[in-house]
Amino acid sequence: MLNRQRMRNKPITTLTALINHVTPVSSHCRLYVDGLIWALGMKFAIDQINNSTSLLPGVKLGYDMYDTCFEPAMALYPSLLFLTQNSTTGIGVLCNYSDYQPRVTAVIGPYKSDLCLLTAKLFSFFWIPQVSYAASSEKLTDTELYPTFYRTVPGDKNLVEAVILLLTKFGWNWIAIIGSDDEYGRGAQEQFLNIAENHSICIAFEGLIPTDLADPSAKQYLEYTINLINRTQVNIIVLFSHSLSAQAFLELSIKMGLGKKVWIGTETWLLSDIAASIPNIQSIGIVLGFITKTSPVPGFQEYVADLFTSVQQEEFCQESRELNQLLSPDTLGARCRQCDRVSLRAMASSLSRAQVEPVHVAVYSVAHALHRALGCTQHECPRAPIRPWQLLQFLDTFPFEVNGQQFRFDRSHGTSTGYKLIFWSWENDTLQYLPVGDYGESLYINESQMELHTKDSEETTSECFKLCKPGQVKQTKGFHHCCYDCTDCPENTFWSAEDSSMCTPCLQDQWSPARSTQCYNRSERYLFWTEPLTIALLTLMSITMTLACLAAVLFLKNLETPLVQASGGKLSLFALLTLLLLCLSCCLYIGKPSNNICMIQPMVYTLCLSACFSTFFIKSLEITLVTEFPHCAPTFLHWVTQRRAWLLVALCLLPECLFCLGYLHLGPDYLVTDYKSLPTEVVLLCNTESWFAFALMHGYNGCLGSACFLCTFMVQGSGKKYNFARGITFAFLIYFIVCIFFVAVFVTLKTVLRSVAQIGTMLTISLGILVTYYIPKCYIIVLKPHLNTVDYFQNSIEEEPEDSSTRDNNPDPLSPAPQ
Repeated sequence: MLNRQRMRNKPITTLTALINHVTPVSSHCRLYVDGLIWALGMKFAIDQINNSTSLLPGVKLGYDMYDTCFEPAMALYPSLLFLTQNSTTGIGVLCNYSDYQPRVTAVIGPYKSDLCLLTAKLFSFFWIPQVSYAASSEKLTDTELYPTFYRTVPGDKNLVEAVILLLTKFGWNWIAIIGSDDEYGRGAQEQFLNIAENHSICIAFEGLIPTDLADPSAKQYLEYTINLINRTQVNIIVLFSHSLSAQAFLELSIKMGLGKKVWIGTETWLLSDIAASIPNIQSIGIVLGFITKTSPVPGFQEYVADLFTSVQQEEFCQESRELNQLLSPDTLGARCRQCDRVSLRAMASSLSRAQVEPVHVAVYSVAHALHRALGCTQHECPRAPIRPWQLLQFLDTFPFEVNGQQFRFDRSHGTSTGYKLIFWSWENDTLQYLPVGDYGESLYINESQMELHTKDSEETTSECFKLCKPGQVKQTKGFHHCCYDCTDCPENTFWSAEDSSMCTPCLQDQWSPARSTQCYNRSERYLFWTEPLTIALLTLMSITMTLACLAAVLFLKNLETPLVQASGGKLSLFALLTLLLLCLSCCLYIGKPSNNICMIQPMVYTLCLSACFSTFFIKSLEITLVTEFPHCAPTFLHWVTQRRAWLLVALCLLPECLFCLGYLHLGPDYLVTDYKSLPTEVVLLCNTESWFAFALMHGYNGCLGSACFLCTFMVQGSGKKYNFARGITFAFLIYFIVCIFFVAVFVTLKTVLRSVAQIGTMLTISLGILVTYYIPKCYIIVLKPHLNTVDYFQNSIEEEPEDSSTRDNNPDPLSPAPQ
């Protein structure tokens, strides 16, 4: 938009959506105060350059300014004019435009991204530099599509990153995003959606504001949008929109009672008087947002004040009328008639906060490129024709200085100056734009200046989720996939990676508590020698074995006495020995088990018990013969009372041995590792392979016990005689009771308590036999030796004495007999 010509009236041209002086059919332009200020900023820069003695010395820059009215068609009219050949109204159609000399050398503007996307392709085709001071669309960063387009503001991506950091800073992750239905709104919204997901921000609603507000359906759509925002109960609204669309949306939100929200905006509406002048605008809630970080342009406000003072003078007006008459007829308009009614006082508030520096820098960037292209020195510029494309290499590669500050276009032909965070602060119904932070490479916020007194209130709280802590995973709720609750990982699982949506199971030999971030190795659990329960059992075992040993010693010393002989003699010593072995086998259940130990345990238990029960079975048969079959007793008693009794013991023990062999064949017990019974330990225990073999082995002992019980429980004795049957009866009654509990416990328990139950069963049975059968006899031997006589134990099993003839013919079967 700059054309280097020394004597011509219009060597520099400016295209911008600024001053309304052309009103085409179907287009309705109105004065845009901010646009007028930007136009004055361009004029100020050009006047500075023309008065400079070091930048383009001897070269005067001219300009044409046209109002685009935010309309594509209006932007094309002057654009086509700029492309006409110098001093003509025609556009040359050439294969090579390297020598083509258009009407202008460079273009500044326009303001909106939509219009820049339209004009940038056109100017790029003719290789004319175009520098915008506000278009921020990321599409314009494509230097292949728009090789001659430059801008002096950051792109939308930078702005979106700043907004997302702001949301993250305050923990706002449940938001609505609204954009104007134009390139700026759609582009910024698209950028936001692409980046927000990676920062755990959930979009409750996204919508577009119609730009054609005259359309009857526009209001209906706005109402629909506001109702949807109300339904989502979102409290944070990000608004990427130009001022007119934002005005319509905010006005309707207030009328429909949207309620107080937190509004995050951009300078396109945040600094506009249009939005700030909406009736009851204070009721919308908290407003903050980002504006491009700029510096004040020195002397600009004084320049504008002087200019408005000159306008009021008749000399200026006369000169302006004469200039309008001299304008060539090929211009598209000569005057902004609405500008005649603008006063400095009306522009004061906009002028104080206007972002003029990007406009100023845009003009200076072209001037510096032209200075280098011409080969100017500090004192003069050589007279040489310059084609527009010759400026491009200098715009690309060289930095330039404006008001003591260095600027340079990056690879995407933009500048990155950063942003300021401003906060709408109301004091006595007066709006103050309060700077509360800035964004460059990082975001800084001075929260103490933001006056967020309602920080914990409803309108400043907008969370769809909370950041999950280590050991928690996200559980989606509702139909928004980004909304979730934090759920603790259950036991034996762990949280393996950040943002993981699933808990990872631990390995089988590991465990973890709930909400864990790692797994731990399980410790082995079995019945340890040192634990209190084991010590108690070993103590009981020692007591039992001591009693058995004392009984055995006592019986051995008194082996030839009537009591010991009537109790079974050496068979009793054998039974006591098996009880000792049974007690010692308890040690097989303590300590770390193995497959061999698991195999031996049931065989030792059942064989010891069978051997013990066999002796009682012989004694029970003896009692039965004497009490129930006295006439057969003389014939069969020698089988159960003399050495042949040992043969019967062996015969009783033989089936149990066969059952043990069957147990080994069908499947012995084996070691298993139980990972489920205990939360943090792996239980080592023996598992039954064949329940059939288990039933045979234990069932046979049960049969022996039943036979002994049946043979003795009905026997009655004289009060003057010792009753041997009662000891056997009570011993096996205890055995049956213990077995009932043992089977119930053994089948259900899957922990070390199974071993405890087995040890307890063996010791209880052993103690039961000792207490009911052997201890009473030991009591007589030690404390009442006078009863240890043949006469006392003679006929002690008979229910009633036989008649004298019978007694004389039948010797006492229970009297001491040689063994």
